[in-house]
Amino acid sequence: MDRIPPRDGYGKALLRLVETDERIVVLDADVAKSTRTEWIKTAKPERFIDMGISEQDMVGTAAGLALSGMIPFATTYSVFLAGRAWDQIRTTVLYSGCNVKLAGAHAGINVGPDGATHQAMEDAGIMRGLPGMTVVVPCDAIETEKATMAIAALDGPAFIRFGREAMPVVTGEDTEFELGKARLVSEGDDVVIFANGPLVYEAMEAGQELLKEGIHAMIVDVHTIKPLDCECIVNAARKTGAVVTAEDHQDIGGLGSAVCECLSGQYPVPVIRVGLHNTFGESGQAGELMEKYGLSRSHIISAVKRALELKR
Repeated sequence: MDRIPPRDGYGKALLRLVETDERIVVLDADVAKSTRTEWIKTAKPERFIDMGISEQDMVGTAAGLALSGMIPFATTYSVFLAGRAWDQIRTTVLYSGCNVKLAGAHAGINVGPDGATHQAMEDAGIMRGLPGMTVVVPCDAIETEKATMAIAALDGPAFIRFGREAMPVVTGEDTEFELGKARLVSEGDDVVIFANGPLVYEAMEAGQELLKEGIHAMIVDVHTIKPLDCECIVNAARKTGAVVTAEDHQDIGGLGSAVCECLSGQYPVPVIRVGLHNTFGESGQAGELMEKYGLSRSHIISAVKRALELKR
């Protein structure tokens, strides 16, 4: 299985977009090499603006470009985008209805050695709470490329988050992708695991281990957490009667919360959430941190067994 950084998928999509749509312009906050927007700087320098370490100005400039008819992609590390520029995102972009695309790179704990200050574990929740915002968390490089193309075509603001580390590619060029529609990865009738980002792969691996114990887990890639595919979630919960959510994010505010909000009013079932629990991360290798902070496949397996106990 190939391992490719999701940011490569983002960079590939931007290259396609600047070649086919003259309205696309890419902004970065002095991390172009890391976010792959450097590829645009090299290929189409006239469509690239480096704003320096000034995230607020980058978002404000992006809003102005959008009001001028351009489609700006404002890109930086997700922790700085969602944190430092939140006021501009809320008021200048969302309240004003600007067609700005926000790309949060290096999201989640898999940033690893960069440590807690750079590990965006709250960003999806911050963005999900904003009126009118579309929030996408793709699972690999190919899905990141497709998601980037999709939000470019969307008439309205959107936020996409993706990690730094090379990740297993679990989708193909022919895998369907539609904003707002969850993707069935595998069938099962004992429990459903809703996952996104790097935890889709972990959920798939957990599913294989569970199968050896006679537990058939349905796995669903919920790449879009806003708007949420509540119909899919309710149907899966109705079929299995037990739910696990898995995300590289705090266990509140993101996918887990979205699923609970959906089910609580339509089909209440036991839900166990896998994610960081009221803590910051630390420096370390991505795999080590995922294990320590409860995000690995072994923790998903344990969560499944707890959900099944509650089901019974």
